Amino acid sequence: MDNDSPAALANCFEGFSTFACQPLINIHDICVHKNYRGLGLSQKLLEKVESIAKERGCCKITLEVLSNNDVAKAAYKKFGFSSYELDPEAGSAVFWQKALDA
Repeated sequence: MDNDSPAALANCFEGFSTFACQPLINIHDICVHKNYRGLGLSQKLLEKVESIAKERGCCKITLEVLSNNDVAKAAYKKFGFSSYELDPEAGSAVFWQKALDA
């Protein structure tokens, strides 16, 4: 580890919740360099994202995580994230995409 190398990154963008009629923050990417893992940096990044979201009057923070990424899911659960449901009887949200030709 050296002090000039990046240790972690949170790449976020602001969106808008049509349900709440308020802004939201989406964490698009979050990563911690392998040499810096186990130091609590993911929790510090999430704390900063939450602080910025509160300053901007956001109603929530969203993110997507791969179902097999147990390490990331544990970090997000530790911070208070959970799967997204509008109505428990309707089930949880599922992220879909459609690739577009360039």
